[in-house]
Amino acid sequence: MTIDRMLIRVAGFMVFFSVLLAVFHNLHWLWFTGFVGANLVQASFTGFCPLVKILKKIGMKSGAAFE
Repeated sequence: MTIDRMLIRVAGFMVFFSVLLAVFHNLHWLWFTGFVGANLVQASFTGFCPLVKILKKIGMKSGAAFE
């Protein structure tokens, strides 16, 4: 698995679970959903994502987007 696929997978799970928490627990979880979305947008422009740095440190291979 590459960093690109892991990034998409982790972001998808974060959005999914934060929406579930917003529906069943508290609407304030939508702030977290917005943060994840904003981070994905800024990563698409700048190429910087904190998760990518972590995944590189643990030895995961880069995909095309984060080389």
